[in-house]
Amino acid sequence: METYTAMRHFADSWGLLAMTLFFLGAVLFVFRPGTRSRARDAARIPLKDD
Repeated sequence: METYTAMRHFADSWGLLAMTLFFLGAVLFVFRPGTRSRARDAARIPLKDD
């Protein structure tokens, strides 16, 4: 089997699963409890006067 064919079969099956799991993990990380206050503080950083 050629390398290209093997990589394509891998991407069609396990690559899609890996990308889906990564996306779901990123979404859960962003919307976890307690993140709202940290995001609000980070959004105000450019507006702070030193």
